[in-house]
Amino acid sequence: MPDQPPLPSPEDMSHAMLLAILMHHGGSMHIPLDAFQPDALGGPDGSWHAVGMEPQPDGTLRIAVRPRPDGDEGRVERY
Repeated sequence: MPDQPPLPSPEDMSHAMLLAILMHHGGSMHIPLDAFQPDALGGPDGSWHAVGMEPQPDGTLRIAVRPRPDGDEGRVERY
């Protein structure tokens, strides 16, 4: 797609998504402690999961957990 900015690194994208979600919720959220359990995260570091971001017709962005694609390298892909 022409005139799109370059995609950030996976580390930068993760940080940006976290900040966007927190700021949308007033800067903080309460979550249960077990949200950080390996089964919830998909491994101790979250490595079994990926994140999908889909623009919605109403101008919002849907952020959802997805199964991680094959391979060992983090990446950001534009579809």
